Amino acid sequence: MARDVSDSTPITSRDELVAWFEAGSTPPERFAIGTEHEKIPFYRACHSAVPYEGRPTDCPPASSFAGVRGLLEGMRAKLGWEAICDGAHIIGLYDEWGGGAISLEPGGQFELSGAPLATIHQTEAELDRHFAVLQGVAAAFGIGFLSLGMNPKWRLSEIPTMPKQRYAIMANYMPKVGERGLDMMFRTSTVQANLDFSSEADMVQKLRVSLALQPVATALFANSPFTEGKLNGFLSARSEIWRHTDAARTGTLAFAFEPGMGFERYVDYALDVPMYFVKRGETYIDVAGASFRDLLAGKLAACPGEQATLSDWANHLSTIFPEVRLKRYLEMRGADAGPRPMLTALPALFAGLFYDSAALDQAHQLIKPWTADDREKLRADTPRLGLDAKIAGRPLRDVARDVLSLARVGLKRRARLDEQGRDEAYFLDPLDVIAEGRTEAERLIDLFKTEWGGSVEPAFEQCAY
Repeated sequence: MARDVSDSTPITSRDELVAWFEAGSTPPERFAIGTEHEKIPFYRACHSAVPYEGRPTDCPPASSFAGVRGLLEGMRAKLGWEAICDGAHIIGLYDEWGGGAISLEPGGQFELSGAPLATIHQTEAELDRHFAVLQGVAAAFGIGFLSLGMNPKWRLSEIPTMPKQRYAIMANYMPKVGERGLDMMFRTSTVQANLDFSSEADMVQKLRVSLALQPVATALFANSPFTEGKLNGFLSARSEIWRHTDAARTGTLAFAFEPGMGFERYVDYALDVPMYFVKRGETYIDVAGASFRDLLAGKLAACPGEQATLSDWANHLSTIFPEVRLKRYLEMRGADAGPRPMLTALPALFAGLFYDSAALDQAHQLIKPWTADDREKLRADTPRLGLDAKIAGRPLRDVARDVLSLARVGLKRRARLDEQGRDEAYFLDPLDVIAEGRTEAERLIDLFKTEWGGSVEPAFEQCAY
């Protein structure tokens, strides 16, 4: 997330929160695609983590070293984007006209939050521009970026923290509610796709389909097999970490498949997720564990007399982390970050399913027979087994093939063509190769056991943007 929302409009009732979601409905002709991806910076000379400021102590002396702040300032000079600050610290950039943004995750993961765009072709062009500028700036500082879903080498104690108030609050709270929250914050990276809905019924159908199929994305994009220089026993350790982060705000949302699901039901769920903070002015007030219901009623003990605002609600929703998150659009959150072709493959996969009504209906029929127990078992098995997991006795690899076929036909029917006359279906080609062969994680495990000689150091050359 690039920056917290600022909207001081007061809210006093649950109905207003429901209406906020309803106002996110978008006519199909205006459906857009937003793509976000994170990447872990490192110094090429020594494979050390990049601090916010200063320079590493274990790298050879060089005059051009800079930290994450230097990266942001360099990008700002090249792009002309507006700075996002937390106190005296620049923590991101925002394109006031195009809608894109750059932000920092807790351990310095560098994130592009792409603008809402009409086609995957435009997403590809956006990524081309981003990497062209970033790599020019980063090269001057000797910085590279890992294309992995998890930091393969550094211990938590070796990872610098970014100067963002909200992350300090989260880092203090995470160990109280789960075993792996700090790993999630500081050691993982992801690619996400954000897509629109046209109505409450459309939202429910898309939410159910995407929640059920998120393990398919996890398996196809599995790319985090290393931890602290060793194999960790998973294909997507990032996904496994999320299973042990904070049960109150993560997971597969079993209630979304129950009768009566809609905006009201999601509001009730979100109201019961404990808060992290309330932002007033430039200050983040630590209210971790408190109830948004109390803030809505003007009775939050840590903020006596404070009335809830729309920005409080939007910011609270950004601290809820299910496998698919509802805002005024739907966020697909199950995939590891990966090589460049994978950054467009994810939005292509879900645009093909979501933005063609026949593909969406067929995907819904595919997942409809699965029980809550089926879905939860698949969610638990996929980080370790990948495409070899099973759902209701059926290999996930076969499900993935079916899903990719639906998405491909959906993209062809969308018929959004580039200058060469190509539709968007070719963006799925890397996923077809994986579905018929092996995941990126399995390829890296083989390299680790053979050519890399049991070392992850080659990953900093071979798994870098």
